[in-house]
Amino acid sequence: MKKIGVLTGGGDAPGLNAVIRAVVKTAIGSYQCEVVGIRDGYDGFLKEKGQIPLGRSEVRGILPRGGTILGTANRGNPFARKVIRDGKTVIEDTSDEVVAVIEKQKLDGLIVIGGDGTLKISQELFAKGVPVIGVPKTIDNDVGGTEVTFGFDTALETATEAIDKLHTTAESHHRVMVLELMGRDAGFIALHAGVAGGADVILIPEISFRYEAIVDKVVRRVESGRHFSILAVSEGAKSLDGEQVFSRSGNEIYVPRLGGVGEMVGKYVEDHSGQETRVTVLGHIQRGGSPTPFDRWLATRYGAAAARLAAKGGFGRMVSLRNGEVVDISLDEALAIPKRVKVDGDAVRTARDLGIYFGDEK
Repeated sequence: MKKIGVLTGGGDAPGLNAVIRAVVKTAIGSYQCEVVGIRDGYDGFLKEKGQIPLGRSEVRGILPRGGTILGTANRGNPFARKVIRDGKTVIEDTSDEVVAVIEKQKLDGLIVIGGDGTLKISQELFAKGVPVIGVPKTIDNDVGGTEVTFGFDTALETATEAIDKLHTTAESHHRVMVLELMGRDAGFIALHAGVAGGADVILIPEISFRYEAIVDKVVRRVESGRHFSILAVSEGAKSLDGEQVFSRSGNEIYVPRLGGVGEMVGKYVEDHSGQETRVTVLGHIQRGGSPTPFDRWLATRYGAAAARLAAKGGFGRMVSLRNGEVVDISLDEALAIPKRVKVDGDAVRTARDLGIYFGDEK
């Protein structure tokens, strides 16, 4: 192994820089291997100066930094890239160009740090002969084949802190506070933060809710003398007779943008319970900031393991945390079944035992 590349794709997450740092330090220190950073995800292969050398000096001091020093792009799919041809915008498959650049750079391996979308692209590139290794990243914790993705713990801490702060103002003003959290199709952030922060209602994509059940919970609390309620709502939650709420539709390049379910829930609760209601959308605050010690620890282990895997030629695979140990699994296995909250699992049962509503109660 003489030269490897590393890129970060999809949405940013705390811990990306820790992975980059570990890849570089392991590759150089243990294998005397050159490392090239690819800027802005896969787009870096198609841009001038899109590839930069990464040495010890380039990664010095980045361990506690959020974001990624390489930049990222959640619309950088080389198999469906927006380009200008003859003055017109068209969608083209530029994957062969990406493969050509990788071959020209003489990369012995490409470490791809991303969520399911970015890793799916890496799987397709592997099928075209690119020696790829995946590192699971997402604050949503929805990549299959691993117990946890880095970035989730930091997002969870941010979300829990928000619930803690909403508690004090909710209790002071006797209000219902609705907190809309990220989680497109997986409710891990809302579930974990809701339990950790003492929410009264948790709405997640995996369990369709009834508006009447939410109102029932709020009214019961008022009748028992508790004149405030906290609702943790995943952006992907949907009612029993409805669909997910989007603030923007999608197309070949853009995925649909979720947003608005918190407002709908808040308005219904206020209209039908008589309780003053306020809605907070935490949004991209969940993605930012310095990674927690756990995310730094996990991201570092992932990065070092990815470099070791590249050295032994373990391509087409993804590093993974299982039973507390970092192992590797095939990308096919990792992407076969997206990870979702188990509706009959311990976490949901625990929340129900505590009296937390999920909106599906009769």
